[in-house]
Amino acid sequence: MEVGTVMYWDGVGWAWMAFMPLLWIALIGLAVWAVIRLTRSSSGGAAGRTNSWEGRAQRETPEEILDRRYASGEIDTDTYAEARERLAAHRPK
Repeated sequence: MEVGTVMYWDGVGWAWMAFMPLLWIALIGLAVWAVIRLTRSSSGGAAGRTNSWEGRAQRETPEEILDRRYASGEIDTDTYAEARERLAAHRPK
């Protein structure tokens, strides 16, 4: 067995040495992109929602927030009706 053939698999080792840093850079970039993507989508839920075809955030109206909370079961029917009445009473004319 020759030493030159065992070492670096007949010259293929330099290709792996060049490829591995590129692979790590790509994996780190993918992880950073995923974290940014997940934090933007989770933080945008309460403050507003993104209109995907326009690409800008819109604020939810108080009625929409109330409807969403009622639909998700956070508030009961009596609380929903009372809050709706209060919103209607204080709506600018």
